[in-house]
Amino acid sequence: MITIREWQTDDAKALARLLNNKKIMDNLRDGLLFPYTEKDALYFINLCLNADKNEQFNFAITYNGEVVGSIGATRQPNIHCKTAELGYYIGEEFWNKGIATEAVRQICNYVFENTDIIRIYAEPFARNNASCKVLEKAGFVCEGTLRSNAVKNGITEDMKMYSLIKE
Repeated sequence: MITIREWQTDDAKALARLLNNKKIMDNLRDGLLFPYTEKDALYFINLCLNADKNEQFNFAITYNGEVVGSIGATRQPNIHCKTAELGYYIGEEFWNKGIATEAVRQICNYVFENTDIIRIYAEPFARNNASCKVLEKAGFVCEGTLRSNAVKNGITEDMKMYSLIKE
C-alpha cells in the first residue's frame, strides 16, 4: 500500500539512508548535503513540521508502512500564488514499482482539494526519463523543454516543464 503522510521525527534514520545515494542526489536540486546524516534529516523533518500549512505541503512517501521517499509541493509567490511547484524522490530499491506515480497523484489530489491552488508544475531534468514518465502517468502534460535551464554537477542541463491543472 502506497500512502503519503506527515513526516515524523523518528523517520530521520530512513530519510538519511534514502538520500545517501548519488543516483538520487544527481536528480535533485543542489543544497542537500552529501553524505546526508540523520541530523540533516531531522532538521528537514522539523522544517516540514513547522512550515506554513497553506504554503508548504511536505510528506513522507510510505510503501507497506516503510518510508521510501519524500514528496512536496510549494506555493509560489506573487502573481503565481495559485501555482505550486512539485518535487519528489524515491529510494533506488523502490524504483519501477509505481510508487512515485501514486504518490504524485495523492499529493496533487490533496493540494487541489485542500487549497485554492489551480496549477501544479514540475521541472525534471530532461535526461531523467523515469521522472518524466512518472509525471505523464500521473496526468501531467509536458509543456516544453527549458533549454540550458540549470547547472548540475558542473554540467549545463535542459529541463522539461510539466503541469497539471485543477479541473
